[in-house]
Amino acid sequence: MSTLNTVITVKGRVNMVKARAGDITLPAITGMAFGDGGVSGGAVVPPTANQTALNHELYRKAITSHEYPSATTCRYVCTLTTSELAGESISEIGLYDSEGDLICIKSFLPKGKDSDTELTFVMDDIF
Repeated sequence: MSTLNTVITVKGRVNMVKARAGDITLPAITGMAFGDGGVSGGAVVPPTANQTALNHELYRKAITSHEYPSATTCRYVCTLTTSELAGESISEIGLYDSEGDLICIKSFLPKGKDSDTELTFVMDDIF
């Protein structure tokens, strides 16, 4: 995940290096966090690696599914139902692990969520 407005957090990188050394078992990605703090003054606010939280978290939900579109990519999918975050404008998401730590954050222009619409978010973890 290496786009301009996506970052692997320090916590995520610390966990990866410790797991590779055999000192810990890497906690599994279990959910997505959704927020509305990814934009300020109409401009996308790039996340920083030192963040431990979204700028303004609204909701957390377990991952709906995951798949492997290539040998070195895991694609995480999370679908918000019609009632979840209805009326909100989502502009930041993060992947969190089984310990509740955010390990990746992405910010983007606001996506409005209507009460009669499901909205699916996809994040690729690419190595």
